[in-house]
Parts: sequence; C-alpha cells; structure tokens
Amino acid sequence: MGVHSFLSPCTIMSLLSRIRLTPAYAPRGCRFMSIKRVEVGKPATPSHRVFFEKNGAVVSPFHDIPLYANKSDSSVVNMVVEVPRWSNAKIEIATGEQYNPLKQDSKKGKLRFVHNCFPYKGYIWNYGALPQTWEDPTETNADTQCQGDNDPIDVCEIGSAIGYTGEIKQVKLLGVMAMIDEGETDWKVLAIDVNDPLASKVNDVSDVEQHFPGLVDATRHWFKIYKVPDGKPENQFAFGGECKDKAYASTIVQETHEAWKKLIRGEKNMEKLSLSNASVQDSPFRWDTPVSTSSISKAVSSEEPAVPDTTWHYIK
Repeated sequence: MGVHSFLSPCTIMSLLSRIRLTPAYAPRGCRFMSIKRVEVGKPATPSHRVFFEKNGAVVSPFHDIPLYANKSDSSVVNMVVEVPRWSNAKIEIATGEQYNPLKQDSKKGKLRFVHNCFPYKGYIWNYGALPQTWEDPTETNADTQCQGDNDPIDVCEIGSAIGYTGEIKQVKLLGVMAMIDEGETDWKVLAIDVNDPLASKVNDVSDVEQHFPGLVDATRHWFKIYKVPDGKPENQFAFGGECKDKAYASTIVQETHEAWKKLIRGEKNMEKLSLSNASVQDSPFRWDTPVSTSSISKAVSSEEPAVPDTTWHYIK
C-alpha cells in the first residue's frame, strides 16, 4: 500500500514544521552524497515512519542506498539500522510501501515489540538490513534446502556504539547464521561498525569469540527463543546452528544482491513489494521526477504511543 499523497500548501507547511531531519549517511571520503532521515509522526504509533532523502528528494532505503560502501572492497557494506540495541520495537523496512520507509511492524492491529527473554533486554545488537539485497522466496538455497523470506538480508551489528533508527552504518562482514523461520531461510549476518574501537582486530567470526566472548552463542540462543513468549515454537538453524565464516557470509550477501538485481530489473514478479526507486539505472520502476519530501503523507497527531511488555520471560 503506497503512502504518497498530494497535500495543500497549508498542510505541507504544517507537516514540515513537525518533520525531524537527522543525518543518516555521511561517511568521510564516500563518493555518495549525504542521505538524511526524515521522521514523521511519533515513535511507537501506527503512522510513524522514517523516510530517507537525498538533496531534498525521497529515496528508498531498500533500493537506492548502495550495498557496498566501496566497490573495491566487498567486505564493507552499508547497513540500515532498524532497531537500536536494548530496544524492543520491531521496526523494519516497509518493503510493500511506496518509498520503503521504516515502520514498526504490526499484527492483528497491534504494534509489535519483541519480549524480554531472560537474560536479554530487547535486541542485543544494533539490528537492521543490508540495502539492495533480497532473499528470494522462489529459489531454494542448496545448503539450507529452504526458500528465502522475501525480505532484505538481516544484519546484527555488534559494535559498542548504540545506533538509532534510520542510521546508515558502514560495517565489516564477519559471519552469518542460517535461521529457519517457519520453513524459510532467514539469514542473520554478523558485522561490526568500521569505526568501532575493536574493528581493526575483528575480521572474522573466530575473532568475535576472542573479543566478544559468548556473543555468538547468545545470538543463536536469542533467535532461537525470542518468539516463544508469543506461543510459537523455537526457531531452528541450518548447519547445526554454526555461525559460518566471513567468506561464506560474503558469498551469501553477494547472492542476495544478485537476487535483488533481478527483482529491481523486473525479472521477478513480486506484487507485494514496492520497487519504486530514484536511482537504479536499468530499473523499469525508477520514477522520472524527483519526489519532494514535502509530499510525504501526514502523520496522525492524536495517536498515543504503544507501550512494550516489560515482563521478564524465563524460557526453559
């Protein structure tokens, strides 16, 4: 469902007075122009969205932010932070909405929060997605024997700095786990912010255990149990739960990037995904005229923020 709407001048001025702009992407020496986040509405409300803009025009975090921060180095990628560490709101790229803003997921009319499963508080890393990747639900992975989950690939950034929703980090690939979620392959990439104090010492999954002892096991356990308080079974993993190394992770990321290329070129028919974009040269879904941020839909001012469950859930 699209969120584009045409507003009167008075409504536009009112909306712009409430929009909050925050730099999202401005790495030193990067050849890409700065991308800013445009926040509309209150967090933890159904109409809250985080859009992205470049030079005053809307861009898609799914399609317009490049995967690779530097084309000459495939080990460093851009990450869109959806959920900051220690928080609970299940925020994700809205793959089915026009411009693909970030929004909080909902189910049966209620906003979703992950539960606190002892001893974890919310998400235990900065959690997000890699742009220009797609886990193809029409293809079966040879290793997992399951199809993709129709989303960008997920990434857990393990550095010390707590991110913010809509931040774009440059991260080093370290490893990947293959979670099997309701019969679908749901890759979980481990990565570290290139600006983290330990980034120079952490170059592969074996280094994670040395410098972040227990984190790989905690990551596996977190993903295994986090849906149990909702009455769902524990998630399973391919490879016996092993976290594969950087080389394997790089291969998976590249495979999902190639799958996205087919998607954005119109070679895959996925009606539920919004493929509109501002910059992909060979895409039939590229819009001809830049879309101003002033045309972003209006938030509902009367909404009250939802409150997450604060209970500790002890999972046997």
